[in-house]
Amino acid sequence: MRTHRHGRPDRPGHPARPARPDRPARPGRHELGQNFLIDRTTIDTFVGLVAATEGPIIEIGTGDGALTLPLQRLGRRLTGIEIDGRCAARLARRTGPDRATEIVHADFLDYRLPAAPHVLAGNLPFHRTTAILRRVLGSRGWTDAVLLVQWEVARRRAGVGGATLMTAQWWPWFEFRLVSRVPASAFRPRPGVDGGLITFSRRPEPLVPDRERHGYQDLVRRVFTGRGNGLARILAAEVPELTRQEVRHWLRQHRLAPTALPKSPDAHAWAALYALAGPRAEPGSARG
Repeated sequence: MRTHRHGRPDRPGHPARPARPDRPARPGRHELGQNFLIDRTTIDTFVGLVAATEGPIIEIGTGDGALTLPLQRLGRRLTGIEIDGRCAARLARRTGPDRATEIVHADFLDYRLPAAPHVLAGNLPFHRTTAILRRVLGSRGWTDAVLLVQWEVARRRAGVGGATLMTAQWWPWFEFRLVSRVPASAFRPRPGVDGGLITFSRRPEPLVPDRERHGYQDLVRRVFTGRGNGLARILAAEVPELTRQEVRHWLRQHRLAPTALPKSPDAHAWAALYALAGPRAEPGSARG
């Protein structure tokens, strides 16, 4: 097992210079948003989900190793990314002389992920969840992600009760599944909210071509932020490149009421709406 301090990597996934284990962590646990997982049932469920995937594992926020040590026993290449230098140094000692395991002292938001296929896993610091999820979704290479986040974030990402802008913008490329609710008592220190276990899977065949991502996401943004008391009126105002007849047909095809809100369409409905708009939906296209 090796531990490193991550600087500017010489190549993807590899930090440039060794860690300084004696260097004190800059912020404390509160500032780092650390809520360590202690519930054995949740840990076993989490590790089981990762075990069902294939490829090297990159763990986001190892903490004291509640997930790292059982993940290490899967016998796969494992890289743990930990922002707290003291935690990283302790965990480096606990993981032992396993050459397949590497603990990196780094901020995940600055860490260069490898281009080769890999799996992301982690109990995310609650106060940094949104930034980390944006980084995850915008990164290439990973095939699956198993993540523990705030309960409401997990519900929203999975589209429970309706999709959010972020979920709708990424649905053509990823499937989101809500696995279970994790009580606040499963963490130490105990957070003020429950957690949620969620999985992300990259679709083998995206619903929208990768090269058209910006055009698609712009269309979704326009609809979510548009004015009107239902999709029919929002689309008429914000996506005028579509005719009323096209909008009515799309709504009927996907069993959506004219008064339905942007949270209502599923991934296939959003992809169909973009296909209907075609090149007309690309940013900068003529509207009106």
